[in-house]
Amino acid sequence: MGGESSTPVRTPPPQPRPPSPTLGEPWRDVNWGDKEVDLQYVKEYKPERDDIRHLRILLYGPVGAGKSSFINSVSSVLRDRMSIPAAASATTSDKSFTRKYETHTIRKEKGNPQTFYPFVFNDIMGQEEDSGSGVHPEDIKLAMKGHVREKYKFNPVSPLSSEDPGYNPEPSADDKVHVLVCVFSANSAETTESVLQKMADIRQEAGDLGISQMAMMTKIDEACGETEKNLRNVYKSKHLKKKMKDFSAAVGIPMNCIFPIKNYSEEIDISDDVDSLILSALRCMIDFGDDFINKL
Repeated sequence: MGGESSTPVRTPPPQPRPPSPTLGEPWRDVNWGDKEVDLQYVKEYKPERDDIRHLRILLYGPVGAGKSSFINSVSSVLRDRMSIPAAASATTSDKSFTRKYETHTIRKEKGNPQTFYPFVFNDIMGQEEDSGSGVHPEDIKLAMKGHVREKYKFNPVSPLSSEDPGYNPEPSADDKVHVLVCVFSANSAETTESVLQKMADIRQEAGDLGISQMAMMTKIDEACGETEKNLRNVYKSKHLKKKMKDFSAAVGIPMNCIFPIKNYSEEIDISDDVDSLILSALRCMIDFGDDFINKL
């Protein structure tokens, strides 16, 4: 009997490795592990003009982007513990949680409870897709000029008029917005055309007023697995860099004026890496706002 013939086993060709989700080197430097330099810079800041007690930072952007959470995160960084001066919602919604125009101050360290940092935040009602909902673009424009009084309740259908009690007819240099910050989420779907148009209108108005502008991209850990594992991968993440580039192209804010951050949300303790990104963005806000103050 002849020997049985055997079919040779063929080894499948090696499959190409999937492309890495991260770059070999970060495309922007962060002083990881050395937040004290930026922290000291922020703590020592003071407007040079005598008629301006505090630099005013106005946060705007789509609903749920994390505007109120950023204010709380800044307070947590500066007070070195969890702090929540701005009410924020933990639920996902297409409706804004913020309803009134409110100035948020950041209290300094223990010892003197009446001492506050010389910069304040205004958190404004989120921008929504429908024309009759969300903050009215005209109200943001009036806020930038200092015409919106504290505790004014936003009306999405009708903007603030000069006859309204919430209208400030003679704003001081202190009442005006000194830096405008757009806040958007890296973890959200593409921003709709109608919201982008509202944002473009606001940017145009701020540009006409000469107000400094920048943007923050939040929820970077939720949008990128590599960054969730290690926050220091933020400037290596190809996905996050593309998100920033797409947003820059859509609204016209240059890349070097966009800062990716992670707000404090689930944590109960302070993290140096979270602080480093927040302080990087905050320092830029102070610098930009101070530039505008010196031009007034």
